[in-house]
Amino acid sequence: MPVPRPTLPKLIEQLSSEMESRLPGILPRARRSLAGVLVRVFSGGLDALYKFLERVFKQAWPDQCDEDELPTHGARWGVLQKTAAPATGLLLIGGENGASLMAGSVFQRADGVQFTVDVGVTIVGSSATVAVTADEVGQAGNTAVGVQFTLASPVVGINSTAVASTEISGGAEVERPELFRARILERIRRPPHGGDNDDYVAWAKEVPGVTRAWCTPNGMGAGTVVVRFVRDDDEDPIPDAGEIEAVRAHIEAHRPVTAELFVPLSVAKPVAYVISDLQPDTAEIRAAIVAELKDMHVRDAIPGGTLLVSHMREAISIAAGENDHVLVSPAGNVTCLPGELATFGGVTWA
Repeated sequence: MPVPRPTLPKLIEQLSSEMESRLPGILPRARRSLAGVLVRVFSGGLDALYKFLERVFKQAWPDQCDEDELPTHGARWGVLQKTAAPATGLLLIGGENGASLMAGSVFQRADGVQFTVDVGVTIVGSSATVAVTADEVGQAGNTAVGVQFTLASPVVGINSTAVASTEISGGAEVERPELFRARILERIRRPPHGGDNDDYVAWAKEVPGVTRAWCTPNGMGAGTVVVRFVRDDDEDPIPDAGEIEAVRAHIEAHRPVTAELFVPLSVAKPVAYVISDLQPDTAEIRAAIVAELKDMHVRDAIPGGTLLVSHMREAISIAAGENDHVLVSPAGNVTCLPGELATFGGVTWA
């Protein structure tokens, strides 16, 4: 049964009664008496001790502990916090036939972010494709197709500019504490079972940047396993080919040999919202509504699932400060086809 934690006034009362019963004639309840001062000093010390014990108790449980205690709990269950990862991708370079670009050469984006060439290449047919890795770990290195780069130091026979021929992706920040905590709790609540649904989801989430994942048994026929995932912290949560390959390779190293794994490309189905008659209509409340809608997508959206219009209205209504609104669009539930995922498509304020 739970042990109630006495409050400071209760401790003062208990110590006062104890002193009165053991030392008749003293005045522990008189604030200016020596006994009264001692009662309050000792009661304060006991109260601090109770607070310390309360904190120690919370640190013993991964669902209640402070963030700095999570690595200890995670290590106990074999769950490690995902470290930051650099972005990788391909650049298209031009130059004279036969000219070589050595590994370690540096390209720079317009904003100063630098990328290092992984493997040296030689120009053939006036161009070549070179693999690069961002020098800085995290999302800062993620780059869209077509973005221009410049060589940090000139190389004979190599053009000074290059363009991203694929998305430079995979850059991820250190795993957020709330996501790390959730993975630890999932490991405790859903222990490994040699390759069941939860195991595939857990393996996918071990890859840096992956925040949600789903497993569909026999999704491509008997004996197959289909895994889909998203990266909610990226600008585009839908993973590209490189990020999909990283997850596929990681799961391949853990999965049972009897299963055939598929990690297909998910298709985003943006949900565009139109909201009118917002009361009160302020920038702060609009921002709160956008945040709640995005959070609702994270909670409710699953591949091939249905996003309920009632949940959309609820998300808008619970935004801090919102008093009334009219959800013009969507007018009803949003249903996705297999492989589609409902994503946040922005808000138009009417």
